[in-house]
Amino acid sequence: MLNDLNVKVGPQFYCYREGAIDKVPELLTEFHAKNILIVHGTISWEKAQKKINFLSDEQYNWYFHQYTGECSYYGANLILELVKKHDIDFIIGVGGGKLTDLVGYSAHISNVNFGVIPTLASNCAPWTPLSVMYKESGESEGKTEHFLRQAAFLITDPYLIIDSPKEYFIAGLADTIAKWYESKAILDQSHLKEEPFLMMASYTAQICKEEIIEHAEKAISDMEKQVVTDDFVHLSEIVFGVAGLVGGLGDKYARNAAAHAMHDALSKYIPATHHFLHGEIVAYGIFYQMALENKWHEIDQLLPFYESLKLPKSLNHMGLFPDDETIIDELVEFIHSKSKVHLIPVNTDRDSLKQGIYALEKYNNQN
Repeated sequence: MLNDLNVKVGPQFYCYREGAIDKVPELLTEFHAKNILIVHGTISWEKAQKKINFLSDEQYNWYFHQYTGECSYYGANLILELVKKHDIDFIIGVGGGKLTDLVGYSAHISNVNFGVIPTLASNCAPWTPLSVMYKESGESEGKTEHFLRQAAFLITDPYLIIDSPKEYFIAGLADTIAKWYESKAILDQSHLKEEPFLMMASYTAQICKEEIIEHAEKAISDMEKQVVTDDFVHLSEIVFGVAGLVGGLGDKYARNAAAHAMHDALSKYIPATHHFLHGEIVAYGIFYQMALENKWHEIDQLLPFYESLKLPKSLNHMGLFPDDETIIDELVEFIHSKSKVHLIPVNTDRDSLKQGIYALEKYNNQN
């Protein structure tokens, strides 16, 4: 029996279909919302407004805030000030992963309800009660957890999602298959295998991996053609919904491990990392975790998928391998400081973590 499992399944209401955004006023009524702050970006907001038909509803007082582009403590405090100034009782986030993370954390510190309308299928941020925090410079600054406040709704429209950059969708697919590769070894341990919620988390992670491997090329092709198909809807829903369910059911045992720890380390210590999307860095991180586990055959199995989606396989492949070994040591020290990495049932001392970096570079240079 586990005494440290916290289950937070997901948003209170979820809907993903054409016209779904029209349901937002119905939900605002349930929460007795009156003064509503919409937090948005730039280009995504221009596109989203074409799908948002309720802004002319005069029973609400609408306020708008364009975020800085980062999910930062600075950005959250700006929102907190607006909440106080306008007596905001509901926040709606319209945008990508960093924006929805920002809205979730801001609602938490403001003590108001919130809902999200994702404009990208790039990660599970709209689903999870976690926010990955960055400095305004783009440097990773840890994460926040707000388990007692989850989104009141996650609502979006596939005709909005398909009109987003393809690169973000591909990165989202990579970030999502990480759910399986990061959690499998952890959840396969004998003392965890019979835990009901962890069993569901494991199966959900398996769905993420298998469906993406099978349908990714078709879904990406459909997106390029701007045709909303079952394959595209299927996988985009897995990216921002089902993937979030993995961690919602499995908590720390199924949320992330070495792949995401490597992402955070690179974001902190190698500034050039900021030119890459979250999921692209996590893709490299998956291979790094496989190296730690000596699962080279699984790297071989994944290589064709990586090559078809043009995902990075090594630091050298990304042009990020540092000339200064002290930077490698800083990466290792950061990764070692993360408790989630030590849930993997292999040796994760500093020497092993460092050797994994070099071993992966050598292996991929041979392939």
